Amino acid sequence: MAKSQQTYNKSEKEKQRLKKREEKLKKKEARKASGVKDNEFVYVDHNGNLTDTPPDPSMKVVVDAESIEIGIPKKSDADYEEIDPVKKGKVSFFDSSKGFGFIIENDTEQKYFTHVSGLIDKIAENDKVSFELEKGLKGMNAVRVKKI
Repeated sequence: MAKSQQTYNKSEKEKQRLKKREEKLKKKEARKASGVKDNEFVYVDHNGNLTDTPPDPSMKVVVDAESIEIGIPKKSDADYEEIDPVKKGKVSFFDSSKGFGFIIENDTEQKYFTHVSGLIDKIAENDKVSFELEKGLKGMNAVRVKKI
């Protein structure tokens, strides 16, 4: 004879599910009987806050659909003026045997790495230089470095 597939644990879980379902139905019927209506709607007022009362129609703002720009705004001629990419600074460290060094920019006091391959003129420590920035593997690098 085969054993029943219904275990104690399964029957207990089924009883709990039925009990929850009955409780839920009782609560639903009690809400209907009491006549209390839940707020079915939530409104957003003119400040963007959620409320249970509808917003005041006098506060309504009319937006012209054609005034809404979707995409990138058109640039004027003034936007195309380029900022001078050449920066000025001072060589804080340069090792000619290893071929690298650091330059401190005058305006922002930021330090930039420079390599001998990015030099136009030979430089040494405390030289005033002009340079451009280029994205490198570990940050911005000074390239096209000239002595002033």
